Amino acid sequence: MGIKASGNNTFIKLNLLTIILLFVLILAGGVVRSTGSGMGCPDWPKCFGRYIPPTSLSELPANYKDTYVQKRMDKNQRFAKMLDIFGYSQLAMRIRNDKSILVPEEFNTARTWTEYINRLIGAISGVFLLLCAVYSFKYRKTNKLIIFLSVFNLFLVGFQGWLGSIVVSTNLVAWIVTVHMLLALAILAISIATYHMAKVQGRYKVTVKPLVQVLTLIVLAISVMQITFGTEVREKVDAVATHLEGSYRDSWVKRAGDIFTQHRDIALVVLALNLILYALIRKQFNRHAVQQQLMSFTFLMIMLQIITGISLSYFALPPFAQASHIVLASLMFGAQFYLLMNLFKSENVQGAGQ
Repeated sequence: MGIKASGNNTFIKLNLLTIILLFVLILAGGVVRSTGSGMGCPDWPKCFGRYIPPTSLSELPANYKDTYVQKRMDKNQRFAKMLDIFGYSQLAMRIRNDKSILVPEEFNTARTWTEYINRLIGAISGVFLLLCAVYSFKYRKTNKLIIFLSVFNLFLVGFQGWLGSIVVSTNLVAWIVTVHMLLALAILAISIATYHMAKVQGRYKVTVKPLVQVLTLIVLAISVMQITFGTEVREKVDAVATHLEGSYRDSWVKRAGDIFTQHRDIALVVLALNLILYALIRKQFNRHAVQQQLMSFTFLMIMLQIITGISLSYFALPPFAQASHIVLASLMFGAQFYLLMNLFKSENVQGAGQ
């Protein structure tokens, strides 16, 4: 019994560390995106053919520009063929005819190391997800769903890594960027779910009014919609920036169009619904309960989101605000999803879900 408990505790600790690493990875990805460092390392898994990135031009391979442009073209051609198979011929044609990928990426030490650190955090996260999958088999007699989700998450993160390389290789094709962000939230949600299931050992019982659960689901769904619109705003801003060749940065957000207005308006809906949910949670749980703590944390994230959103709108998209906005959105989503998990736990394991 002691060995089994030890194995379960190991899984819970690994899972918690994995969740933390996933938030760090989302932050790192936001930094890469906001600083334009996606092609800082033009090859994979190495960086300019090295395990440790170069720090000067003298360390670069001969004819590196031509070599990596050709590799990028080959990758895009393979991706275009796959799109043809699935019926996205128009998008495939657009990728094939995209002449911007023929422009070689200039070496920049800061961008190279930014992308390298992002990859390093991604690799460490992958290792922890692998360990979670291995230790999940401790639950083979008590909760096979933990095993399935842990193994499935491992495959998802592999697909996410490949999709990330496509995002930068295809110059941020709009819908791929959105899918990449939503997939990151899915991986995060699965890790949170397996962590919670391991903590409560599968003993669930509805202990709150259905209205609270339904409203929590609605709030979570609208938050995902808001994050999706936010990703689409950034896609529009990227298109505007490309059209203006990087000039008039202070006008990029205004030129994004209706999607920016929708993103801003839904933010008000998110705030209003969370206020209602917070009032309901306060009626049913004391201030020390994990549910109230999660709602307080959610509100903090929303307030910080509003501040960074204002900074993005009125201060010409500062990179720090961009990265912060993304990670705050993921933290808000994580808190809301964990709240949903904690609304379905049994009273006799009240402390276990915390």
